[in-house]
Amino acid sequence: MSTETLYKRRPKSAGRPVAFILLGALLCLTAVLAAGFGAGIRINTTPSEPLGLWRIVQINRPVEIGDLVFVCMPDSTEREEGKSRGYLRWGICPGGTGPLIKEVVAMAGQQVAIDTSVSIDGVRLDRSLLVKRDGLGRPLRPYLGGIVPAGRVFLHSPFEGSWDSRYFGPVPVSGILGRAREVLTYAP
Repeated sequence: MSTETLYKRRPKSAGRPVAFILLGALLCLTAVLAAGFGAGIRINTTPSEPLGLWRIVQINRPVEIGDLVFVCMPDSTEREEGKSRGYLRWGICPGGTGPLIKEVVAMAGQQVAIDTSVSIDGVRLDRSLLVKRDGLGRPLRPYLGGIVPAGRVFLHSPFEGSWDSRYFGPVPVSGILGRAREVLTYAP
């Protein structure tokens, strides 16, 4: 018996159906992701809010206290620090960063006081304790507090390690992309 009959060669086309199936699946996944992106679907990979799929919903009224929003950081030293420390992921915002998901807790004209926690107009904000260091042991500098300027909002996340206005201060209302709505999320 020859080695040729023991080891029959598979035709070159034998692996092609699998390759076509994989290519088709990859193209379908790309199309779904592109359609979702166009529909305002974003993936949250930070623990400030539940992980998973979120949708940016257009706001057809003025922003209000209690709105959970997608917001882009303004061009600032705080944004650059957020990028360099990895608090801001890549994304659609100016500077190539992703939007944050935070709750609006104070509006223009309100007094924000920062001590060991945050107070707004003299009322302590629940779950707003400040931490002195981030998860990697790097020092965090708190915002000094004061009156929220016109055209700005103060943002908060109840997650203890959240990087929010406790550290970077009020942000422009113009940076708000829309309200944040959960689509498919998981809170670890």
